[in-house]
Amino acid sequence: MTTSMSAATFKLAADAALSPAQQALEQQLLTFITEHRHAEQAGLFVIRGDAGTGKSAVLAAAFAKLQALSRQHDANPLQGTNNYLTVNHNEMLKIYKQLAADDPHLLKKDFQKPTPLINRLTKTNHRADVVFVDEAHLLLTQPDRYNRYTGQNQLADLLNLSHVVVVVFDTRQVLKLKSYWHANDLDPLLNRYSHQIFDLDQQFRVSADADVVNWINAFTRGHLQPLPSSPNFDLRVFQDGQPLYDLIRQRDQQGGLARMIATADFPYVVNHGTWYVTAGSLKLPWDKVNLTAEPWALRPETINEVGSIYTIQGFDLNYAGVILGPSVGYDPVSDRVIVKPAAYQDQEAFKRRNDLGNLDPLKVQLIFNSINVLMKRGRHGLYLYAVDPALRQRLLAL
Repeated sequence: MTTSMSAATFKLAADAALSPAQQALEQQLLTFITEHRHAEQAGLFVIRGDAGTGKSAVLAAAFAKLQALSRQHDANPLQGTNNYLTVNHNEMLKIYKQLAADDPHLLKKDFQKPTPLINRLTKTNHRADVVFVDEAHLLLTQPDRYNRYTGQNQLADLLNLSHVVVVVFDTRQVLKLKSYWHANDLDPLLNRYSHQIFDLDQQFRVSADADVVNWINAFTRGHLQPLPSSPNFDLRVFQDGQPLYDLIRQRDQQGGLARMIATADFPYVVNHGTWYVTAGSLKLPWDKVNLTAEPWALRPETINEVGSIYTIQGFDLNYAGVILGPSVGYDPVSDRVIVKPAAYQDQEAFKRRNDLGNLDPLKVQLIFNSINVLMKRGRHGLYLYAVDPALRQRLLAL
């Protein structure tokens, strides 16, 4: 689905085509937009799918086609429409802006983060024709002063400010309480607005047999199964982090885009020195604050760092070396993977909310979600090291 040069992105290669399901989705989406762009009440189009099912690829392709029609000189039903694609993720926004440089019908201003877009449309009393929202599960569901968002729900705001909203949604990729979405949280909006839902279920990123994807899915729900073998996918468990890193470096030299990534289990304070991730005898720095226009995964020097869920979510790697930190453990009585929120270092993810009831099970789910994001980054291989000795030995026994 991607070029070898930019395999960390969701951009289709020049000679690649959307799958039949993706083609059907693109056509259905453009038809929906055409039918609803003049409606008084917004239309909502929801694309659902697990990590790696090509949601961003088809979204990028459909948006490029929409903008080409909008800016076409020949008359067509979508000519002159005012459209945006928004994503609440700095690294993915960089990729979208790079796409704009390669496509004559796209402009960098077409791509924005949701808060500035919402604030500007509100201030100018302007209504967009179409707003695409990638990673809509990252939209805020409460006010956030740090991000200068004063509303209650960014998706509800975008629906009020647009004729059509297209969202990519996966509740298993929610990573923070301030953007927490229950599985049924979309229902009130679906009941209120004219809508369509499209499910993508074909795995494009993980080029493995179903056994490997099923193993990852089981793990991220706490279940342990025998380690599957696949001729198309290299799945290994390591006794120590150093040989894992050595193999990642080797893979990176061979084909590029092999990186170390880890659960948010190691201390890190922005702009306060260098903070390290440890995995047995391995010690590497966390990813640095990236002020460049180049996404973390595409910068060669980041082979010497460990990426987080916030730098890698939404991206493809060729090989992913995943460090499962101290919050990920093992219960020998139930033979299950367990998580320990008290050991999770990303306490910003657990910033207190009073409207979600008991937060303990939600914190557990957020950690499992982060594991799901990390373990589905590698297209050709996944290498695992568990800091917890009991979990590490159980994984090696599998």
